Amino acid sequence: MDRNSVIGFALLALLLVGYISYNQYSQTQYANKMRADSIAYAKTHPKPLADTLKTAQAIASTDTVNDSLRNALPAAYHGQAQVIKLENKDLSVELTTKGAHPVSAWLKAYKTSKGGPLYIFNGKGNELSAVLPVNNGATSTADLFYTATEKTEANGDKSVDLYADMGQGKGVHIKYSLPQEGYMMNVSLSLDGMPANNLAFNWQTHPLHTEKDITTERNNTQAYYRFRNEDHDYFSFIRKDKETLESSAQWLGLRLQYFSTAIIGDNVNLNKVNIAGNTKLADSNIIAENKNTFEAVATAAGNAPLNFRWYIGPNHYKTLRSYKLGLDEMVPLGYGLMFFVKYINMWIIIPIFNTLSGFISNYGVIIMLMTIIIRLVLSFFTYKSYLSNAKMRVLKPELDELRSKYADDQQKFGMEQMKLYRSAGVNPLGGCLPTLFQLPILFAMYYFFPSSIELRQEKFLWASDLSTYDSIANLPFNIPFYGDHVSLFTLLMTASSLFLALYNRNMTPQDPNNPMLKWMPYVFPFLLIGVFNKMAAALTFYYFFSNMISIAQQFVIQKYIINEKKIHAQIQENRNKPATPSKWTQRLEEMQKVQADRAKHGNKNK
Repeated sequence: MDRNSVIGFALLALLLVGYISYNQYSQTQYANKMRADSIAYAKTHPKPLADTLKTAQAIASTDTVNDSLRNALPAAYHGQAQVIKLENKDLSVELTTKGAHPVSAWLKAYKTSKGGPLYIFNGKGNELSAVLPVNNGATSTADLFYTATEKTEANGDKSVDLYADMGQGKGVHIKYSLPQEGYMMNVSLSLDGMPANNLAFNWQTHPLHTEKDITTERNNTQAYYRFRNEDHDYFSFIRKDKETLESSAQWLGLRLQYFSTAIIGDNVNLNKVNIAGNTKLADSNIIAENKNTFEAVATAAGNAPLNFRWYIGPNHYKTLRSYKLGLDEMVPLGYGLMFFVKYINMWIIIPIFNTLSGFISNYGVIIMLMTIIIRLVLSFFTYKSYLSNAKMRVLKPELDELRSKYADDQQKFGMEQMKLYRSAGVNPLGGCLPTLFQLPILFAMYYFFPSSIELRQEKFLWASDLSTYDSIANLPFNIPFYGDHVSLFTLLMTASSLFLALYNRNMTPQDPNNPMLKWMPYVFPFLLIGVFNKMAAALTFYYFFSNMISIAQQFVIQKYIINEKKIHAQIQENRNKPATPSKWTQRLEEMQKVQADRAKHGNKNK
């Protein structure tokens, strides 16, 4: 190719580049002119609201639109997201002006297990929004931009008013307010130019990991709800991932291990409630994903604001109970087959605990004093149990004679045994019933201590936190049914249980025909050691200290109070008196006679 050809091709290339550049410039100018004309036309020829919203949302999302064009849209469709802080003495909530909902909640009085500030939730995935009755339900309060006005009320409450101007006389008002202290936030939503007495809501939360053991946290993540008829229910996300409520609800709650958040309808019913949750997450910073949808229906006619209360705070029984909304049900003091121990905790254990904590700051000492008080109250039953065992020991030689005499006839031995007991004035169940009366207290403590937020991060002896397990050694491996750590309180509890079983065995007559009862007291503590190794240190310490008091009580009663010679003399005296069998003894003898007759008839038929 010669020089003239090269020059020719270069000129053609320059012409082509110039043509393309001029053409793109002309198209941009034309597009801007068309947008300007469209806006000018829209101002003089308003479209239906649905079309306006679609156009506004499309233009607002266009990257190439200029600032003047964006600013021509209603204020609700453009803006810069900002964070507004609403706080009081106990709670700090951050609200975003894009969506007008909380994005974080910080509890000022609490720390995480690692010592950092404790946030119930923080960041994306947290939202409270309503579907607006425009654009065929395609617009939510979370899609809009709001202007915020901070205010301090005359009573000292602080509030943030958020308003989204949608144009054409339509807008959204959302107001959040907090009292000077406490964890209950008020929420109010009202609409301008739109019906607001029936709105669909979306409430979702991603609660954060705050405790020592994330597995325990996830196991304790539960959905709670209370119906308008004041019945309540719950379910755990580890067992169930969703639920649809058939009846209208008063409030919905998400319970974590020691903290909760709940939405309460004030002048609205929560209808068509759908609850969904998941704890099987790879992210160890988040313990669950919770998403709830419901329909808020105003309880009165008109276009009044929809009012809610939003609890974000600790699972503190006294605090939750003070609201008189049934929120205290989120503190598990006894449920399922053990529902009755809830009332023992409510009426006995919690009042004693609160009274002691009013003037004692060391919770380890409080647990010890509670144990002593409870054991003193139950000492009457304890004494009755040991007295019955002493009577059985006195009668043991005579029982051994009957057992050898009727070794081949257990039915006859049983009848003669009852006659012996009746003549001596001994109740064979006297040692069992007092023990049974003490079991509800043991079960009540099983629920009380792991549910008490007061014990959270309280130190005692080597335990750095009484609300979780104490660990004197972390293992480099996991032992099945035990764990990867060693709890000293659990080991002490097990050792004291074994010692108490051995002591009782020496003091209680044994039935040679039932070897299972002989060995069960020794096997049982080992069966539970893996379970209690992960339990709250307060609970295992209570059981250990209770065992030690039982050993001391038994020693004192057997050594200084019960005199077996006097008991033997009393039994002999009872034998000289006419025996009046109790109804229980009569029934037991009748049953034994019936069984003996059946056995005789069976042998004859053979």
